[in-house]
Amino acid sequence: MLPPILQGLRIPVVASPMFIVSGPELVIAQCKAGIVGSFPALNAREKPGEPPLLEAWLTRITEELDRHNQANPDRPAAPFAVNQIVHRSNARLERDIEICHRHKVPIWITSLGARVEVNEAAHDCGGIALHDVINNVFARKAIEKGADGLIAVAAGAGGHAGPQSPFALVQEIREWWDGPLLLSGSIATGRAVLAAQVMGADLAYIGSPFIATEEANAQAEYKQMICDAGAMDIVTSSLFTGVSGNYLAPSIRRAGLDPDRLGAADAETMNFAEDASKAKAWSQIWGAGQGIGAVHDVVPAATRVERLAAEYVSAKAEMARL
Repeated sequence: MLPPILQGLRIPVVASPMFIVSGPELVIAQCKAGIVGSFPALNAREKPGEPPLLEAWLTRITEELDRHNQANPDRPAAPFAVNQIVHRSNARLERDIEICHRHKVPIWITSLGARVEVNEAAHDCGGIALHDVINNVFARKAIEKGADGLIAVAAGAGGHAGPQSPFALVQEIREWWDGPLLLSGSIATGRAVLAAQVMGADLAYIGSPFIATEEANAQAEYKQMICDAGAMDIVTSSLFTGVSGNYLAPSIRRAGLDPDRLGAADAETMNFAEDASKAKAWSQIWGAGQGIGAVHDVVPAATRVERLAAEYVSAKAEMARL
């Protein structure tokens, strides 16, 4: 059974935290629309000498959702989540954990490493911890270190993605894990959300369709590229971060590179330090998942959720008739 915090969503969807793209505007809109909104803590970057921007973001999100709930007791907002990059190069991790703990963040999403102390911090403030994994070995390690649930990042997911089929990945995890399981990878329609559940996941983890929303912190060209592209326009490479990820080929070409002749980078080169020059160098290389062929226009996030919900209900009704 899902923990209470993940029950009662409008549809079984958690919006994935996207580098740069996910900020307070998008998270608030997603939560008000009835799905879990999320953002990476590292997206909140203040200038030297300024107070932590993460504090301001969490205060704004909490206060706006509280106001919404008071005004709409019959249609409360979904909870929000914060993603922590648990990698040795993230020098902000301890500071950001303390801030999230103090603000009682309800859902913690951890990536690129499972750490006991992060899960303990989430539990200590009444939250739950979900860890994203790309294979069954990492899934077992995450649960051993205290994660409450797993996010299976399968082939076709935007940004950092695993190589395994969602059928294989979910199947192997479900052989031993009956707790919360989310599935990520090419999910862009309500029908795909239902398919994820049929495979054995509890919720779908959706990112790329929300790039093409009014609230997303993305350049207009990026949003339009999402609308114009399809699965054939997605390229998998480790060059840009040191970890295999999926990116838009047109953005790679605009950066002067040939998407068919990309080199590779070792995971040891991965760097999440705030002054990482490599991240700045690749800032115009845009991530996306293979499901973007279903995205055709830039709309408010609430409209995107409305469409997903309508498609999900329709797909369930259709399956019931079989």
